[in-house]
Amino acid sequence: MIQSLYIKDFALIDELEVSFGEGLNILTGQTGAGKSIIIGALNMILGERADTDVIRQGSEKAISEATIRVGDDPELKTLLSENEVEFGEYLILRREIRQTGSRAFINDTPVNIGVLKSAGDLLVDLHGQHDHQLLLKEENHRGVIDSFGEIEPVLLTYQKEYQKMKELQKELSSLKKRESELQEKTELYRFQVKELEEARLSPEEETELESEMNLLDNAEVLDQKAASIAELAESDDASIIQLLNHLKLNLEDLARIEPEFENYLEEINAARVSVNEAVQFAERYRNNIEFNPSRLEELRQRQSELNRLQKKYQRDIPELINYLGEIQRELSIADNFDLEIAKIEKAVSDQASILSKSAVQLHNARVKVGTELAVQIQQELSKLGIGNSKMDVRVDWLFDNNGWIMVDGQPVDCTEIGADDIRIFISTNKGEEPKPLAKIASGGEISRVMLALKSILAKEQHLPVMIFDEIDTGISGEISEKVGKAMRSLSEQCQIVAITHQPQIASQAHHHYKVAKVEDDARTTTQIIPLSQEEHIREVAGLMSGAEISESALNSAKELIERNTYTN
Repeated sequence: MIQSLYIKDFALIDELEVSFGEGLNILTGQTGAGKSIIIGALNMILGERADTDVIRQGSEKAISEATIRVGDDPELKTLLSENEVEFGEYLILRREIRQTGSRAFINDTPVNIGVLKSAGDLLVDLHGQHDHQLLLKEENHRGVIDSFGEIEPVLLTYQKEYQKMKELQKELSSLKKRESELQEKTELYRFQVKELEEARLSPEEETELESEMNLLDNAEVLDQKAASIAELAESDDASIIQLLNHLKLNLEDLARIEPEFENYLEEINAARVSVNEAVQFAERYRNNIEFNPSRLEELRQRQSELNRLQKKYQRDIPELINYLGEIQRELSIADNFDLEIAKIEKAVSDQASILSKSAVQLHNARVKVGTELAVQIQQELSKLGIGNSKMDVRVDWLFDNNGWIMVDGQPVDCTEIGADDIRIFISTNKGEEPKPLAKIASGGEISRVMLALKSILAKEQHLPVMIFDEIDTGISGEISEKVGKAMRSLSEQCQIVAITHQPQIASQAHHHYKVAKVEDDARTTTQIIPLSQEEHIREVAGLMSGAEISESALNSAKELIERNTYTN
């Protein structure tokens, strides 16, 4: 149960703190007093979206905090443990809204909004003013059935098999698309493979070509220069070697007299060796020079072919070699597509059988829950003044020619949430056949259907707290009293916090609070005031008679309270 609620700088609320009790907690107040602000603050704690507009003017942040007694909830324990939040008998859920963003805490430990919302969903069911209208939309009817615990494991199993099927279908579709694309490219790929294979490409060929062409192209120059070097040693005049020999002899004579010439003698000796080697290499090189114009032309043609291929494919030689490997693999795949597609189609067929079994199990579970729920809601509606109601939860297969599975020989469409179309039909008058909820039920009847549903879910899900924001829309008088009794009875299962304008409901409160707007010279603020027994009577009388509370209204209020609280 919500032990206490603290709100600061939220809309019209300056600062307030209120403690709630066990059982039925009723909030009343004039229109515009700020009851919806209280619900907004609670929504904020439960992880719903909050706008910075809620920050009270002149304040840095809006704060909403609830202390909730949770008892022993294994699922909640697991959630908090996974997010490193300490678990205890009481949890403090806190939310702060600043202009720069939002912050959330559980027991003073920072958590993301998703964790706060998950914790809130396990602790509190908050029914807003217009939530009962969701029942009028048939797309929401499946959620009603699936909210019952026995559906969840069957649904999870189905969804697991559905995801497998979806992945296989995606793989098959991708493979067929690829096959189609490859078929269009096959002839081109075959031509390119033939062309590139015949080219016998090598990563080093370009470098080798350029080197060989350079030698062949300059053969004449090389021969001339090498001959010039050889002639230096064979000249009729004094050759360079003879000059070096003459210089050597003179330096030897000088060195015997002046040792300083020894260094130059060594250098001349080294020069004589180097010149001899250079001359000998030039003579040998001349013998190996190739004058081959036809080979040079052949190399030039090869170079031209390589340049053409690189320009055509917009790739250099190493990239062309890689590309050849890629298209060879693509052709290999294309040649084996039939086998690959057959393999995936077999896997799809096998998975369709598995998915079909899961879909049937989910369908049957929903039929069972729908049948039981219809009976329970009829019983609850009888307590709420609709004694001749008849409800029919119809769970039909989603037959579709493109469906993944077969049921009774017909293809059925599968979605992530099942293969069923679920609709709730109702009759509120004796002798009338059930029809779609939106076409039959009035606003007051929809409210009672929702209350009946919430009562059943509260017992099913063991939620600690249920909050109703004017679920009594469209009802009054005797029916309001029945609704109040249903809420008081429900409060034996969990704590109820309810906003109402109906005296018949307010009279049945275990704890009554008045929401009031207070104005001073500077500002307007909203407050929640716990009412004593005498104040409780006056507030119920005010709901019955308006601003002027007569003695007769007070007596009627006392009688209503006594009838509804002491006889329940």
